[in-house]
Amino acid sequence: MSNISLIIEERAANIGNFMVGRLLPFREKRAVGPFVFIDHMGPAHLSDHENMDVPPHPHIGLSTLTFLFEGSIMHRDSLGTELEIKPGAVNWMTAGKGIVHSERTPEYLRHSDKMLHGLQIWVALPKELEQMDPNFTHVEADDIPSWEENGVSYKLIAGEAFGKKSPVPVYSPLYFIEIKSPTTQKINIGNHLFGESGLYILEGSIKSGEHVYDPKQILITNDSTLCEFEITANSTVYIFGGQPFPEEHFIFWNFVSSDKELIEKAKRDWTAQTFPKVPGETEFVPLPEPRMK
Repeated sequence: MSNISLIIEERAANIGNFMVGRLLPFREKRAVGPFVFIDHMGPAHLSDHENMDVPPHPHIGLSTLTFLFEGSIMHRDSLGTELEIKPGAVNWMTAGKGIVHSERTPEYLRHSDKMLHGLQIWVALPKELEQMDPNFTHVEADDIPSWEENGVSYKLIAGEAFGKKSPVPVYSPLYFIEIKSPTTQKINIGNHLFGESGLYILEGSIKSGEHVYDPKQILITNDSTLCEFEITANSTVYIFGGQPFPEEHFIFWNFVSSDKELIEKAKRDWTAQTFPKVPGETEFVPLPEPRMK
């Protein structure tokens, strides 16, 4: 019997001047464990006059995880952080009661051809931490736990699994795992997983039962402890999930909360521009207009 309850196809979405593939949320599945949002950026070939420019915008009630495969992004935030993220490293920004940040092509790359490819992920905070003070952590690629088993490469980008712990400071039980294989292999890792679990195919394919699944799909498991599949040669997949929260979390734009009034307050505060500022930045992304029904 298949252990797959839902298949989510990547959908195009526009973030300012940059197109991405949106994977979560989905109308039939708003979250997988504490993961509430996943965007696949690129792969995008940017010419010498094309750059990523996402002006200052706010967040509440979540942590953002940026993980690049190719390219570079300059992160600036209202805490005063100014840091370049490169492939394999992790930017982990916890918004809590409110943070503002911008994401741009670094100055030294703005007049040359470049690539940009990666994942941007939102992880909701537990109800009791939604109003915590914001903070920022950068973890270098060499500090991410990595190992091999039977020729298969594993990387624990965030959370705990396989008896290992990532240095990314998460706030609820979760895992975000990279699996790469140069050969076709059987993968059985269910005894290392818990809670809800999803699998994203970046490249290559996997086989589950009699079905073959290709890139740009997320597979949601019925039971994470039964996670078993065949990964084909030269494939890369990501396993993500964890314990779901007992209460529903709501999303409006960049705001996540279990309390709708906190979202309404964030909307008012952003419109009034009373959120903290990003030093050296004067632009900002306006609050989106409500969609017409």
